[in-house]
Amino acid sequence: MINNMRVIGITGGSGAGKGEVSHCFMSHGIRTLDTDKVSRAVCEPGKPCLNELVGHFGGEILREDGTLNRRLLASIVFGEEDPDKKLEKLAALNRITHHYILEDINAWLGRREKDGCRLVVVDAPQLFESGFNRHCDYTIGVIADEEVRIRRIIARDNISRESAEKRIKSQKSDEFFIENCDFTVYNNNGLEALEGQVGNILEKINYKK
Repeated sequence: MINNMRVIGITGGSGAGKGEVSHCFMSHGIRTLDTDKVSRAVCEPGKPCLNELVGHFGGEILREDGTLNRRLLASIVFGEEDPDKKLEKLAALNRITHHYILEDINAWLGRREKDGCRLVVVDAPQLFESGFNRHCDYTIGVIADEEVRIRRIIARDNISRESAEKRIKSQKSDEFFIENCDFTVYNNNGLEALEGQVGNILEKINYKK
């Protein structure tokens, strides 16, 4: 908690539908932050985060216009066949990016506190990896069936089924989120089911507009 403002951290694997859950909170007038957008902002040309990534992974991760080729970087990290090397690459990626992302998150939280917000939501796929879970009053794990997630990832990112499956296998399991989050949201059955689950969470934490 930041003074009188409570913080909810939303996390879950790729394709679980964290953004949809965030929108449900927004429908209650609660401000939300999408850290995927933050991660893109800190990796813009000229930013120190991008410079560090290039220093570690090489200039090949840049497009001709100097912007980050996210798909290529993802293939370098998640497409690594050697398990030990994959862990090393993922650890390096997280080490470089998390510092800058957390700086932006904390700045955003400070602004929301000045705005007088009583509750905010941070959508953070790397919630536990970055350590930001320790700054949250509540954590929510969003999970969905693997086949549902695969379809969503393919449609969203226009990648192959094999690439989608590799991405899922490199991430934490549903069991991890169930065991380590304060609440679990199941996102298989559409918006109406989500709205009911989010409403129940708001009741449990005694939030009223």
